[in-house]
Amino acid sequence: MYWEVGRHINSVVLENQRAAYGKKILMALAAKLIGKYGKNFTERNLYRMTLFAERFSDEEILPTLSAKLSWSHIIELLPLKSKEAQLYYANDVATRNLGVHELRRQISRKAYERQEIANTELSEESAVPFNVFKDPYLLDLLGLKENYIEADLEKAILTELEAFLLEFGHGFAFVERQKRMIIDGEDIILDLLFYHRKLKRLVAVELKLGVFKAAYKGQMELYLKWLDRYERQEGEESPIGIILCATASREKIEFLEMDKAGIAVAEYWTHMPPKAEFEMKIKAILIEAQERLARRKSLPADGGQKQLDYFYEPKGEEDE
Repeated sequence: MYWEVGRHINSVVLENQRAAYGKKILMALAAKLIGKYGKNFTERNLYRMTLFAERFSDEEILPTLSAKLSWSHIIELLPLKSKEAQLYYANDVATRNLGVHELRRQISRKAYERQEIANTELSEESAVPFNVFKDPYLLDLLGLKENYIEADLEKAILTELEAFLLEFGHGFAFVERQKRMIIDGEDIILDLLFYHRKLKRLVAVELKLGVFKAAYKGQMELYLKWLDRYERQEGEESPIGIILCATASREKIEFLEMDKAGIAVAEYWTHMPPKAEFEMKIKAILIEAQERLARRKSLPADGGQKQLDYFYEPKGEEDE
């Protein structure tokens, strides 16, 4: 109903213009509607309805929005400048049944931008699916103290598993810690093993302190080949892996073409910087990732980006 009211105001009352007199029209219209239908039709709410109809103009997604999102959810989405970000967070709410408080938290922690950074690091030949990982991961929720070691990080993740999975993403299920593999009589240990229900594949997670090293690629490839041979079940896809490092050497990772081997690399931050500093850091990392993508494709920085549709299944060539 609010969407229909907003569309009617935009197209009929305001004639799709944001003229100076529009505010006066909304004030007068609000006064009439409040008298007849109640306080839900204040001037401020009418303005939100017009934004709702304007920014979510595709009627096909309305059934999903109305079934899964409340008006309070929609209000949180309206200030977002990017349509892709609005659709991402709307889909996240619909998929994970997030409340308004958690939605606000995801927006403030730049979940969409961090997923876009991870997506931008993937090539067209990537064996790592899009829209699965983020970069960086914000692990301040684990409460780690200074001078922690890898065992402390792993223990903290398992202690705060619910919070970690909320940060890690939708669809992940914990399988095992310290996964033991025997190769040539030698014990090799993987830190954490998850399963992604939607992707139907195992996800190996390796935790590293300090800066990413090139040797980590061979180590993760060994894990994935062993899991593919001995743990992969019928009907499952090939396992993929992610290496979480305190600092990612992004140029080195690009040269190694990790994603083609089914391996993603992401930073983790154990302390959340102040809001302004955090937003500047995420913006800078995203810009750098887009520049690397542009160099790979020899296109302008705003070209070649694949638009991600968070409400529709990808179309086949015959549907294009």
